[in-house]
Amino acid sequence: MTQPQSARPRNEQADRHIDENLKRAFEQIASEPVPDRFTDLLKQLKEKEAADRASAPEHAEEARSDD
Repeated sequence: MTQPQSARPRNEQADRHIDENLKRAFEQIASEPVPDRFTDLLKQLKEKEAADRASAPEHAEEARSDD
């Protein structure tokens, strides 16, 4: 059988370099504006949710009158 590979010792300098690059990449992405199509979609969902909430009491009354 093959022997399992032992883990390499951690290189702290390489770890710091990776951390810095990941943070930099995340900050760049996080600072980008949200695309218009996503903000439009969120607006549509909020409008639908508001409309659903507005019509919910009517449906609750109808359900009670069927009892």
